[in-house]
This record gives sequence, C-alpha cells and structure tokens, in this order.
Amino acid sequence: MEPAVTVESLLQQLTEASLNQAIPVLEQLRETGGEAMLPLFKIMLAGDLYYIKDTRQVVGKFETNGDTEYQNPLTGELITGLVSRDVKKIRVNNRLRNHLNGVIARIRLSSSDAAVREEAVKNLLSELDADTMVTIQSARDEETVSAVQEIMDLALAMYQLDTSTQQSDQLAAIEAIGGSLEDDARNVLRRFANMETDHSDYNAVVSQAAAKALNRIQERVEFYGFIDQLFFGLSLGSVLLLAAIGLAITFGVMGVINMAHGEMIMLGAYTTYVVQLIMPNLIDYSLWVAIPAAFLVSGLMGVLIERLVIRHLHGRPLETLLATFGISLILQQLVRSVFSPLNRQVASPEWMSGSVEINPVLSLTLNRLYILAFALLVFFALQLILKKTNLGLNVRAVSQNRSMARAMGVRSDRVDAMTFGLGSGIAGIAGVALSQLTNVGPNLGQAYIIDSFMVVVFGGVGNLLGTLVAAFSLGIANKFLEPVTGAVLASILVLVFIILFIQKRPKGLFPQKGRAAE
Repeated sequence: MEPAVTVESLLQQLTEASLNQAIPVLEQLRETGGEAMLPLFKIMLAGDLYYIKDTRQVVGKFETNGDTEYQNPLTGELITGLVSRDVKKIRVNNRLRNHLNGVIARIRLSSSDAAVREEAVKNLLSELDADTMVTIQSARDEETVSAVQEIMDLALAMYQLDTSTQQSDQLAAIEAIGGSLEDDARNVLRRFANMETDHSDYNAVVSQAAAKALNRIQERVEFYGFIDQLFFGLSLGSVLLLAAIGLAITFGVMGVINMAHGEMIMLGAYTTYVVQLIMPNLIDYSLWVAIPAAFLVSGLMGVLIERLVIRHLHGRPLETLLATFGISLILQQLVRSVFSPLNRQVASPEWMSGSVEINPVLSLTLNRLYILAFALLVFFALQLILKKTNLGLNVRAVSQNRSMARAMGVRSDRVDAMTFGLGSGIAGIAGVALSQLTNVGPNLGQAYIIDSFMVVVFGGVGNLLGTLVAAFSLGIANKFLEPVTGAVLASILVLVFIILFIQKRPKGLFPQKGRAAE
C-alpha cells in the first residue's frame, strides 16, 4: 500500500524537481492543500520561493524596511537566523508562471467571495483548456451570483467556439460572446473573423457572424470611449471651476485683475503638503484638515494683499495688474526659499486611490470623481453664501452700485476685503484638489491663471453660473481636441475660439443685466 501523499512530502518533491517536473507537483499541491496553498503559489509566482539547503524546508523571502526576512509560506511564521548562503531559490520560468496563474485562478473559483470568483474566471479566459472547462462547468452548476454566472457562461461559449465543429454551436457561441467587452472575447472573435479562406477550419457563415459581432462590440467600445473622454473633460472642468470661481468673485465685484490668484492656489497646495508633514500617520484624514487650513491660509493672504495694496489702487486697473503680478513673483520666491524649488509630492488618501470599474473598457478614477463632486459642492455652497447671507447681500450691493451701497451704510472697504479673502480662500481649496492630481511646486498656480481668466471672461464677468458652464465647456472641449490635435494645439484652438467668441459677445455667455452690467 502506497503511503499517503502529504503537503510536506510534495514540498520536498518541489525542491528536488526540475522545471519540467514541477507542474505535476504543483497540481498535486493544489488538489491536496486547496485554498491553503494560495500564499505559496503567489510567492512562487513572484519568484521569492526558496528552500533551506540543509533541511529542504520551503521558505518565502520578503523585504521589510530594507531587511531580508524568511517566513514559512503557509503559516507566515518568521524563520530567524537565515542568510542568503543558507537558502537556494526554486527556479520559475514563463511556462511555470503561466501554469501558476491558472492554478491560482482555479483555487479562487471556490472562494466564498463572489468578486474573487469573478476575477478568477477572467484570469482563466486567456488559457481555456479541457481541465479548466471541467472546473468552470462544475462551479457554474453551483453558482448563484448573476455576474459570476455571466463570466462563466462567456468562458464556456469561448471554449465551445474554439473546439466545436458544428456550425450551429459556433453561431450560438458567437451570439453569446458578442455581448461581452472582455479583451479575450474580442480576440477570439477577431481570430474567426479574420480567418483565411484556405484555412482547414474556415466557414464563411461563422466568419461573417464573428465579424458582425466584432463590429457590434467595437461600436460599444467607441461609445464607452466617448464616455471616458467626457469624464476626463468634466474632471478638467472641475479643476478649472475651482481655480476660476474665486477669481470670478474678485474680478466681478471689485474689477481687480488679480495676477496673484494662481499663487493663492499654490499656497493651498503647499498647505496640504505641510499638513501631511505634520500628520504623517493620518494621511486618510489629512485632507479634512487641509481643506479648512488652505482656505484660511490663502484667505488671510488675500485679505492682507487687499488691505496693503489693492485698496490703494481702486480705479487704476493697469497698476493693480502690475502690483499683483509683482506679488505673485514675491510669493513664488518665498515658497522657493522655504520649501526649495523642487516639486513636492502629496500622498493621496486610501479612500481616493483606485478606480470604479464600470465594465472592462471603462473605469473612473476615484480621485477625479471626488474632485468633481467637491467642485460642485463648493460651487453650490458659494451660491448659498452669496444669496442667503448678509455678506452675500453686501457683495451683490457693492457689485451693482458701489456708491449707492455706501450711501445705504454698507462698508464697501470691509466688503472688498472679505470678498478678496473669500475668493483667495476658494483658490486655496482649489490647491488642495490639485495636490491630488499633480506635484506641488512654486509654479503650480501659473499653469492655471490664464485658464482661469479665460473661464471668467467666457462665462461672463461676475456670473457664477457662467463660470460653471464655461469651466466644464472648456474642459470638455480640451479633452476632445487633444487626441486629434495634441495638447498644445488644443489649448491654442480653445484660446482662438474664445477670442472670436468675445468679439461677438463681449460680455460672455451670461452677461450681467440691469445696474450690475454697468
């Protein structure tokens, strides 16, 4: 009677097996150990599986804070006292890696997590064989989750198309595959659609059906590509909205061309960086601290600029432009002196990392989704402030008729300071958002100041709704032009369009009416 095969004996065999002999041993390990073998197979796939020369014990190699450690791959138990000369690597080639991928996927098919089972079937689509199909068919009979059932049915249809010789079966398989956007499904259809007439398996009806199914899939792919471009356009628009909305307030109420507005954005981004330096172990919560902090830092800087410089230059727009341009240079140099000219990277919280997968050809990145929602939240909050608070009432009064507002007791100088501070504070919040999309550097604001003015002028000076529409319109236009013309030419074309548009409508998309227009 042969002794029972154990995991320990199979691991011993694995250390002695050649590359050609390893696959049967791996199969036996899968059958004997089941899901418990997953850590071992993953470590082997990564090329980090070793064995101790003296005892033939299998160990996994890990790097922790620059130090090399060895652990039991099945239990995770740390094995101390080992150095590199005590162990030998278990070699892995491409054939073994492919087999390991399949083994891992087949083990995951029995997982209690539906998402894991679905991902396991997707990983098997590129290497469907008879044994794999038996496993998938068995799992399909017991599967209760519709999403997993669909991907399993796709795998079965792909295998049927590849192996069946009956035209009716092949046409039925093509019909089933034609509803999928998976790359492997398209590859199978492409192979049959492009099959040469002199091929031994060529069937004109099957080939035409595959071509039609492929065309239907391609139409869906192009549609989702359009959605993806639209999403990126809205994402750029949300950044432009955050950058321009503060400028729309100061420009609309005070008539000040603030060339230092980009530096308010930069200060907000650097505030985020400093907050993360202060709370290195609380990155997931750092943005909730950075948002009000950036608003205060940029807002107070805006009030300071208005009190020290802007208030003395009312009615002198050219001098205001030159003064704020000088301030922007001072702030840039100040940041270079404090933080150095090098770019700084701000970490993204875990809840903003990753993406939402809508289907195999469309996924939406979470950081851009959150920034889009945040921009709209800031916009509606600002609308609420301007329409429902005393500050908003005073701001609207001053913007419509400064002299009459003063005669009614409104302190226009205080309103100017608060308005400039509010606009600058919102620019600081824009800097927090931008820190999640790009590196933080002294020139960060300069990249958005021109676009911000374009948005304000295009939408209508002082009109927040116009700023919203203009920001999203320019963002979408940019993203749809870029694939055709390139990024630089796309920006030039948008600028030319705005110049021509302003020639026709000098007051923008939504011009102010009544006394405010004066």
